Amino acid sequence: MHSGAKHFPHDWVRGKDRAGEHSWRDIEQAGPAGGKPKKKKGGPLSGQSRLLLTVNGLFAVANALSGTFVNVYLWKAKHDFAVIGWFSLIHHLTMALTFWIAGKWVKEHNKMNCLRTGVAVAAVFYLLVLWFGGKAADYFVLLGAVQGLSSGLFWLAFNVVYFEVTGPDDRDRFNGWAGLLGSGAGMIAPWISGYLIVRMHAATGYRLIFTMSLIVFVVGVIFSFFLKKRKMSGTYEWFLAWRCLRYQDTAWRKVGLALAAQGVREGVFGFMIGLLVYVHTGSEMSLGNFSLVTSAVALLSFLVAGKLLKPRFRGKAMLLGAVMLVLVILPFFWKVNFVTLLLFGVGAAVFYPLYGIPMTSIVFDLIGREEESVKKREEYIVMRELALNTGRLLGTAVFIAVVSFTQSPAAMNWLLLGIGSSPLAVWYWMRKAEVA
Repeated sequence: MHSGAKHFPHDWVRGKDRAGEHSWRDIEQAGPAGGKPKKKKGGPLSGQSRLLLTVNGLFAVANALSGTFVNVYLWKAKHDFAVIGWFSLIHHLTMALTFWIAGKWVKEHNKMNCLRTGVAVAAVFYLLVLWFGGKAADYFVLLGAVQGLSSGLFWLAFNVVYFEVTGPDDRDRFNGWAGLLGSGAGMIAPWISGYLIVRMHAATGYRLIFTMSLIVFVVGVIFSFFLKKRKMSGTYEWFLAWRCLRYQDTAWRKVGLALAAQGVREGVFGFMIGLLVYVHTGSEMSLGNFSLVTSAVALLSFLVAGKLLKPRFRGKAMLLGAVMLVLVILPFFWKVNFVTLLLFGVGAAVFYPLYGIPMTSIVFDLIGREEESVKKREEYIVMRELALNTGRLLGTAVFIAVVSFTQSPAAMNWLLLGIGSSPLAVWYWMRKAEVA
């Protein structure tokens, strides 16, 4: 992709006649008075990067312990796909609003407090689930809003700090490690949860895993205090995202469409596949086994992809990953059972890193490509998340509309295929933006 005014509205790009300006990596890593960089290109991840990965890993563990089973918990109370869909939709809507409003906090105040608050609110979510008990499904609006608030606060602060502690030379590696840790958490934690629920009385087992998540979130807050306080600069521009997307001849307009398409799949598949495993097996242990196998495969895939993926391979890797993510849905048209769901899960685990790692790295590289966009990194990260959540809301709304009308197996299969084909649109728009 080319840099310059073609890709950013003229109010926010440097002039063409300003030669020799530093890249984001130079700006972030240069020592006092233009001294030596703090970290050589291709070197190991910094201490702050590793600590950020630790906090992210704890967040992933806590969510994996219980997040996989929250939808099952609600399903057992209502047996209604639409309720699960509304819970997810409210979650995404609240998360989008939180990103936009909390952007001012992160930009002008203490972003680390925003991250800690996100983890703390996640703990509150599980306290509410424990409090409501078997009536939790009656409070899906409140629970969805609290979970969305937690996700918005945590991921906004996390993404800003992630951008600040990484650069183009180590961003793929960081993303690979983040995926590896997430897969490790997804491999072990749900299996433990499923085992405890089955071995104990169901209600007792659910209370135990929700309590365990609560404790891990508290540990995550403690670790976050070891992250350095980040510098603040500038004033938050509330409507930069809308102004930027209004211009047709910008990379961000096309990238915004790609992000929205990415969110369409995430919004539905994030809860539907695990729920289908439970619906077709009736066993939390089967769901735990499913997560164990698929996350083990994902762990290896992220490890390999994180080491081998180079910026020049991103476009081809995304295309291969997108095509395969669509093809692994086709076995559902033969039969939906544990075997075909497992085939889907393993296939998605193998190929998702080829699609997901480049997508994340490309967008953050785009933010860091111009000095003016670096200064407005919080606004661009908010724009990224608003686009993603727009797609998630759209995908979830389509899901609710379809399941409210029919829940026939054929309709569900075509729904999953339609929504699951969105990675092809992601690749198309990223190619049009010339950043892949």
